[in-house]
Order: sequence, then structure tokens, then C-alpha cells
Amino acid sequence: MRPQPGTRHVILSGCSGGGKSTLLAALRRRGYATVEEPGRRIVAEQMRGDGDALPWVDLEAFARRAIKLAIADRAHAGPNPDSWVFFDRGLVDAAAALAHATGAPVASTLADHRRFHSQVFLTPPWPALYQTDAVRRQTLDDSIAEYHRLVATYEQLGYTRIILPKVDVETRADFVLQHLY
Repeated sequence: MRPQPGTRHVILSGCSGGGKSTLLAALRRRGYATVEEPGRRIVAEQMRGDGDALPWVDLEAFARRAIKLAIADRAHAGPNPDSWVFFDRGLVDAAAALAHATGAPVASTLADHRRFHSQVFLTPPWPALYQTDAVRRQTLDDSIAEYHRLVATYEQLGYTRIILPKVDVETRADFVLQHLY
């Protein structure tokens, strides 16, 4: 039996600075389709101009823009039931950011959108990796609080949460691929 459309769309989520983008790159090198994090693309675009849809300026505007971009990313990825597609954050994380900013229920934001693969892979807080930069300005403590919100959000939505081990990126990629069903 073939999976339903979208069920091979896998989310990599978790703590900022936990190695999601590095893992995504490793999966891309192995030939898998990947989708970059909407938030980092939005921040880069906003910083090139004088935009205010930055998470540290206007979290609601940022989250709404991330939702739109994530919806477009998902449509572009297509529902190919034969190939895994890995998303660095995406729609659920953007909906969680909007909920944090405004109180809008995540389930309501996602109501018109199909679910992702039932397993979500979460990068735990990893202080040894964490760095701030021009795009990631939140403190480690803020990132840890965000991580806990995301874990709770995915639990409330009924996803199977798989916490990634703190190991090198190739071992992490192997772990993800071995745990997919």
C-alpha cells in the first residue's frame, strides 16, 4: 500500500542551534530532497532591506510570513509518495511561533493543511553547538524555551516525537533514515 500524499514529508525541528541545518545538508548530500528553513530565509530577506518581519522586532509578522512561505514550500515539494522530503522546520513550527506571539491555536492555523509524516525528529538543546549570529539572536535560554514549546506542540498534534542523539552529523543522518517507517 502506498502512503497517502504528504506522508513522506518529514520535519526536522527542535532547538535552534541544535544542528538541524547541518543534518539537512547531510541528507541532501545523500540524494534526498530537502527544504531549507523558512525563518532563516525570511530573516536574510528582511535584513537586506529595512523589513520589520524579524522575530526580534515583530514575531507575529515573522510567523505569518513563515506560514505563507512554508505553505508554498510544501506545495513546491509535491506529494510524491515514493520519495522522502526533509523540511528544516516549516509549517508546524511557524504555526507554533504564531501561537506563541498571538495565542492563535496551532490546530486552527493548520486545519486546512495535510499532516506531515507522523514522526518528527527533534534536535535537543546542545549548548556546545549553540552560537548566536546576525540571523540567530535569541539566547540559549530562549532557544530552550522554544524547544519545549515545540515538543509540546508536536505532542498535542499527535506526532511521534523522536529526539535526535547528540552525535556527529553522519551518525544522525543514519539514525533518521533507520527510524523512518
